[in-house]
Amino acid sequence: MSPSSADPGPSSPPGSAAPRPSSASPDGTDGTETAASRGAGPAAPPGWLDRLIAAWPRVDPVLFAAYAGACVLYAAVAFYSAMHQQTGGMWSAPLDDVFIHFDYARATARGYPFEWSEGNGFSSGNTSLSYPFVLALGYLVGFRGVLLMQWAAIVACTSTLGFLLVGARLLEPVGRWAKYLLPPVALSIGALDWSLFSGMENAFHLGVWALATLAALSVARAADAPREMGARAIASARAAAPPKRLAHLGWAAGLAGALLYATRPESVVCVAALSVYAAIAVRRAHGARAAIATLLRTSVPGALACLAQAVANRVFTGEWAASGAIAKLALNNPYMTSSEKWDTYEFLATYVVARNTNHHFSDALPWGWLVPALALIPLASRRTRGAAALLWVQVVGWLALVALNGQVRWQNERYTMPAVAWLLVLAAMGLALLVARAAWASGGERRQERPESAPAGLGARLGALGGLAAAARGGALSRGLWCARVALALAVAALFWAHQLPRMRDQIWFFGRASRNIRDQHLVAGKLLAQLDVRRVLVGDAGALLYASDRPGLDIIGLGGYHDLPFARAGVHGLGASLELIERIPADDRPDTLAIYPGWWGDLPAIFGSRIAAIPVVGNVICGGAEKVIYQADWSPLAHGEAPASMREDERVVDELDVADLVSEREHGYAFPRPQAGFVGFSVLPDPRGSGHDRFDAGRVIPGGRSEAARLHAPREGQGRLVVRTAAPRAATIRATADGREIGHLALKRGDGWTEASLDLPEGLPETFTLTLTPVDGEWVDHHVWILDRPARGASARPLAGQ
Repeated sequence: MSPSSADPGPSSPPGSAAPRPSSASPDGTDGTETAASRGAGPAAPPGWLDRLIAAWPRVDPVLFAAYAGACVLYAAVAFYSAMHQQTGGMWSAPLDDVFIHFDYARATARGYPFEWSEGNGFSSGNTSLSYPFVLALGYLVGFRGVLLMQWAAIVACTSTLGFLLVGARLLEPVGRWAKYLLPPVALSIGALDWSLFSGMENAFHLGVWALATLAALSVARAADAPREMGARAIASARAAAPPKRLAHLGWAAGLAGALLYATRPESVVCVAALSVYAAIAVRRAHGARAAIATLLRTSVPGALACLAQAVANRVFTGEWAASGAIAKLALNNPYMTSSEKWDTYEFLATYVVARNTNHHFSDALPWGWLVPALALIPLASRRTRGAAALLWVQVVGWLALVALNGQVRWQNERYTMPAVAWLLVLAAMGLALLVARAAWASGGERRQERPESAPAGLGARLGALGGLAAAARGGALSRGLWCARVALALAVAALFWAHQLPRMRDQIWFFGRASRNIRDQHLVAGKLLAQLDVRRVLVGDAGALLYASDRPGLDIIGLGGYHDLPFARAGVHGLGASLELIERIPADDRPDTLAIYPGWWGDLPAIFGSRIAAIPVVGNVICGGAEKVIYQADWSPLAHGEAPASMREDERVVDELDVADLVSEREHGYAFPRPQAGFVGFSVLPDPRGSGHDRFDAGRVIPGGRSEAARLHAPREGQGRLVVRTAAPRAATIRATADGREIGHLALKRGDGWTEASLDLPEGLPETFTLTLTPVDGEWVDHHVWILDRPARGASARPLAGQ
């Protein structure tokens, strides 16, 4: 079949079938007179080629599905075989984050949906809300332990096939044959295949995207009326797509969009693009009011899903944003200036483009740019411009959103891979346009050139001969240009594959080695934790350790969550803020074991742990360190709610602000000077009461001349006292004001341990007042603030040890 014979014409919307020629007769023929009808004799019996062509529309969908499935299986086998070669036939995963999904899936299967660790309560840390439910289904039917990765592989292959089947519809305007280019092109990037078969939600996300795209195309196909149609044709289109049917299709597209958002929140870009695309198609045939209704139907369910997630986060965690957004987005960094955040965004936005084009797409410059160059071609052709614009909006919008994520540089750039997949659909479309014989012909250029009756007269005959000569010359030129385009397409494909093949080999090897690394360190450490029968384990990478050990956990980074304690936000502020939250956990529920990379956490293991065992990894390419170390936890320095050491015997605490404890800060409306100030640090120093034990406290560094403020309760009876605690390597003076009125200065003496300073509060303070503290001669670290009732006169104070 020639490319031009399958051409559906420029006015066919993506996903629609080619329109029947206007001259077609009711029996399905093209209306032209055959040799048999002119009395030339009986027609020859149809041969096998004729029968094949006649059956092709029925065979084509099944053949393409089988072909696309074979391509997916071929790629999957290449990657999973590399895994099994390195792991000795054991299932694993190339990322620890895969097992975070498995943790949520197992909890869901056991009746604890949206929990990372059973008993920790609701967690917003899993960016994909829907994927754990799909994995939980596999867990329930018997894919337990590491075999859950086998189920993830099945989901990945099925989802990728769905993506290819729907992506094929976008290539139909070029010709029925064009879709056969899509599977090898879409699976030609090693980094994309790596992410699709990794066990992460990338493949499932593309499958759901295909579902949402198919729904939007169904709306467009039901309602679209090309611009060339007259009033009668538009009326016919309206009759073919009544409002009730359009409404049903619109709501179906909206529900698919909601599922797409629940699979990856960055999909707001996709939902918006698909909604606008469907609304434009409806507007052409049904007017602006119907278009607005379609826009609402296709977008509101996704918006409601977003709102529902935010409300659930707020109710169960105290935060509107998800833990992943808090921990990963530079926008939530409390210390960076606006210009620093913008510079970070610019760097990451440049990185996500350059890393793919200059590294993942090719082993040498500039050949990686062949992919976006091919992807631009569909914008130049009238028949593919609509579908190309739809895809390009999603590519650009997705990359713009993920560039906000500070983690976009890690995990083999998996966050960018959906955009890479859409870009490859565009590249396949561009390659098809280069090969198509009639790719650039307009509707007028493809009209039947044979006149209905022969011209009469010499002038007419000469004109006809001249026209035939011109047509012959034009035909020769057209054939020459087509041959040149085919040669260019073959050259581009050859150059791309020659420079992608080394990257593909690298990615296949990397997949296998990374899977072996996760098995050798994370899964082995998890099994050891199970043997130790630990009560709760503190982790910094919250995936395979918890899954393999099947023990309760505490994620110090905060993605896992622990009831309503804001560990994700504390992790952004600093380790001391996270330790303040552990101080709030009841002693019998705190982790009794640490399983961490010691290099990640500074003094944490030295102060709060004693070494039990270390699990090394050889030939590491993915793990966070050469050794995962297990420690016995010792939280004895933590002491939540203790009174100041200098409190007198007849004093009592009226109010307490534990600085760097985000819960206490939130309760008191605490504000530290930002940006580039208020950094959290912590100290563990001897108890000033002389108990012989160390005491932990975190605080914030307040530069000289800058202020911190909080709302505190005034003394209940008579006058009171303000007491502050710090670890003061140098003397400092702090000016204190109450509701803007200066109430005195706190003189801090230099000391090697905990130091407390106080001043008397004036009478007449309101029930609550704003206390502002400002260092006037150098910075200080504010660890703790208390408001005390003053005792009766004559009472003596307990001096602070060491003063």
